Amino acid sequence: MFKVVLREAGKNKAFQVVAAMQKGKVVKLTANIAIHAAQLSLEKSLPMADSIILATAETYRCVIWTQDTHFQNMEGVKYFPK
Repeated sequence: MFKVVLREAGKNKAFQVVAAMQKGKVVKLTANIAIHAAQLSLEKSLPMADSIILATAETYRCVIWTQDTHFQNMEGVKYFPK
């Protein structure tokens, strides 16, 4: 995230993003989440990294906020085009 925001919006905004992310919670990638992610990857034709994000969000009942088109029109996702 830092690299992308740094490149597109500058150093000040990039550090603001880092500060916001540090308020979040880091969770473990468990075997159950990994298995669920593999299923989602095949079902939704998602790259594995994206399916891990989706499986984790579903497990912890979180909303995904993204501009990644892979998540467009998915339940539980707030998609904003670039």
